[in-house]
This record gives sequence, structure tokens and C-alpha cells, in this order.
Amino acid sequence: MNKIDDIERQIQALSAKELAAFREWFAEFDAVAWDRQLEFDVQAGKLDALCNQARRAHANGTSSKL
Repeated sequence: MNKIDDIERQIQALSAKELAAFREWFAEFDAVAWDRQLEFDVQAGKLDALCNQARRAHANGTSSKL
């Protein structure tokens, strides 16, 4: 049995209150991990092409408001 299977079984055994607390914790954990990855990608230049494309579109008047 691997770790993921073990974790799945443990999550399935949680009470409703415990599951709600886990969801809240995991949402925060996942958001922090996402932010870290995004910052890493920005610093590595992985988003430069998209940024440049958006700036060109805005300068050309072809961008749209969100």
C-alpha cells in the first residue's frame, strides 16, 4: 500500500467536522503551494511570453477588459 492509498482511507474515516477542518487546512496549504510555484515560474521567466503578448495586445488596442 502506498502513501496516497493510506491517506485516502484516513480521509474517508474522518467525521464531518474533521473533514471540514481538513478541507479548510488543505485549501490554505494548496493556495500557498500554488503561490510558490507561480512565483518560481515568474522568476524563471516562464510567463514572460504571455506578459509580452498581453502588453502588445493592450498597446494595439486589441485587449479587452476583464
